Amino acid sequence: MRKKDSTKTNRTKKKGTSRSEFWHKMRFKYKLSFFNESALEEVWSFRISMLSAVTMVLFFAGLLITLTSMIIILTPIRNYLPGYLDVEVRKEIVQNVLRADSLERMIAIQAMYMDNIQGILTGTTEIDSIRRLDTLAQTNPDFEIVRGENEKAFIQAFEEEERYNLTSLNPNPIPDGIFFVKPLNGVMSAAYNQEIKHYGIDLVASLRESVLSTLDGTVVFTGFDPKFGNVIQVQHRNGFLSIYKHNELLLKEIGDQVVAGEAIALVGNTGDLSTGPHLHFELWYRGQPVNPGEYIAF
Repeated sequence: MRKKDSTKTNRTKKKGTSRSEFWHKMRFKYKLSFFNESALEEVWSFRISMLSAVTMVLFFAGLLITLTSMIIILTPIRNYLPGYLDVEVRKEIVQNVLRADSLERMIAIQAMYMDNIQGILTGTTEIDSIRRLDTLAQTNPDFEIVRGENEKAFIQAFEEEERYNLTSLNPNPIPDGIFFVKPLNGVMSAAYNQEIKHYGIDLVASLRESVLSTLDGTVVFTGFDPKFGNVIQVQHRNGFLSIYKHNELLLKEIGDQVVAGEAIALVGNTGDLSTGPHLHFELWYRGQPVNPGEYIAF
């Protein structure tokens, strides 16, 4: 028993001495010197242990690996790595697909908008029908409000006063003290006809003859219309508006003050609806077209 115990203790002592010798060798410092070959003079020297050398090698290896990884990740070199480029390509493909879809949608919206504008300009767009959604809000058009005694008396008195008023038969009476000047000395080729929406008269005359303002007023519009050619409109103080169409040349601009009998344009043959040198003259009173023949002797 004593022999066995002694052998165990010897083994443990050997292990302890081997470990201490290993760390002693690792920590033992060696001197590394650099000599000048010709003069055998020591130029530079330093002391380093094996442990320090291993630590420095591991540190520089880790630093080199870190720098290499940063260069690969932060520079375009990563595109040359297998498998990395596929992820970026997929991202770009998805983004391009989303952009293309958005562009297609915007193009479709713009095309629909242009079709609506074209339909409005050409008159092919149908008028939207009004739908009643709330049945409780519907009203009966045949419902009559019961008149009171005061209202009945007022209506009866008004009817008695207007019974013999001849001016009520003419919806557009001529105000007192107004004298209309004939806009052009020509032959009337077409009269006023409200049924066919011909709201004026046509006066045939020689080309470039002067067109005169029928009353004092202010020029409120000058421009070119594809159907009626050069058009000029004059607003008068008493509620009348005179319109002159198919002119060859306009002599006034918007905002100009004109007097009755002053030349404002020259007779022409402009516009798609024109069949020769003539003047289309319209007269409007308070927003409604009137027959110029009732006010001017043509």
